[in-house]
Amino acid sequence: MKQLDFEHGTVTGNILGAAVPMLVAQILNLLYNIVDRIYIARIPKVGTAALGAVGLCFPLIVIITAFSNLYGSGGAPLFSIYRGKKETQAANDIMNTSFSMLCLTGVILMVVGMLLIRPILILFGASEGALAYACPYMMLYLIGTLPSMIAVGMNPFINAQGYSLTGMLSVAIGAAANLVLDPLFIFVLGFGVRGAAIATVISQFLSAAFVLHFLSGKAELKVRFLRSAELAKYVGYAKEIVSLGTAGFIMQLTNSLVTICCNHVLSATGGDIYISVMTIVSSVRQLVETPISAINDGSSPILSYNYGARRPARVRKAGMVMGLLILGYTAVMWSVIVLAPGALIRVFSSDAILLQDAVPALKQYFAAFIFMDLQYMGQTTFKSLNKKAYAIFFSLLRKVFIVVPLTYFMPYALHMGTDGVFLAEPVSNVIGGSLCFITMLVTILPELKRMEESNH
Repeated sequence: MKQLDFEHGTVTGNILGAAVPMLVAQILNLLYNIVDRIYIARIPKVGTAALGAVGLCFPLIVIITAFSNLYGSGGAPLFSIYRGKKETQAANDIMNTSFSMLCLTGVILMVVGMLLIRPILILFGASEGALAYACPYMMLYLIGTLPSMIAVGMNPFINAQGYSLTGMLSVAIGAAANLVLDPLFIFVLGFGVRGAAIATVISQFLSAAFVLHFLSGKAELKVRFLRSAELAKYVGYAKEIVSLGTAGFIMQLTNSLVTICCNHVLSATGGDIYISVMTIVSSVRQLVETPISAINDGSSPILSYNYGARRPARVRKAGMVMGLLILGYTAVMWSVIVLAPGALIRVFSSDAILLQDAVPALKQYFAAFIFMDLQYMGQTTFKSLNKKAYAIFFSLLRKVFIVVPLTYFMPYALHMGTDGVFLAEPVSNVIGGSLCFITMLVTILPELKRMEESNH
């Protein structure tokens, strides 16, 4: 497999070489959940109700993914920085530490989830009717917790070694399997909602098997589980990984928290139909955000590697290319949302009543989406350059301190009802995104200038 050269290749070529396979990978990864929702919405008679119920499971799935990224997104930038410094052994130790923590956490989450699934879903806003679909789906989904976490959490280490096509292939295997197995288990074998979960679990196992096969055999730096005698030695690495990964972890946890709050308020102000509307809006958001995440993830190892190698000009260039790609893409997608919202919604449901409510909700939710780009650019730069405190602070600011209060304040205090829930997002994008980006400019650019001066 072709390996990207982060040291000598062009910055734009490296970002595109990493980002394009990641984009394909993330679009395919998106299919895991999106395809489930598309097929579930089309189950005769119960589709809309089942879609809302599975939407209630989404915060729990996000929490599992958040733990995957805690170790993957926390370990991979450190791994790249040490590779940039030519400290290969330290880089390998970080990968092994990330893998060991990930496996242990995966087993714990699966057991806890299975024991507490019903009260958790009730806490997330599930009615008795919704539990009939949500519980069986989630119980089966939890079986695939460990392979799901390995596939998601270890893929950044494949990309960080420059094997972006292999990283893409690992996701493609799982997504292709899910695409084929979903209709088989849901409709042909008649398992309904349970069938969607079974298909996803099998797909996750296939994807994880490929990742482990590559990282333990063909990769430049190989992964293994830490032995008990080594645990004390790697405590320092574990702290570094968790510390750096906390920002992304908090960002995803807060996404989950926001979804839970939104579902509670929407259920009270608009009824169960609005849970289904939010499920569709969240699905469209995932669809739209995926290329942005790919550009960020493609840029991150280039930023980290060149920062570790003390090449400030290449760090600045990487940040600029990342920003232009994100803004260009967002402008196109924003136009699609404004001009043809119905087309995006129909991907997930053909229910006319649902469409009527979902179109204005979608337009409101994405009203200031371009400001979200500023948050993405700032967060990615902070994370890639190991600026943990900034990354954590801005994760908390936008979601916990702005979105959550607004989700309750705008519907109830301002009497905006369901509109207030969907408008909380653009308000937070403008405030949180702007503050994050400005802070990144005034802290990172002077540091790079000082690095440049000390190199001469």
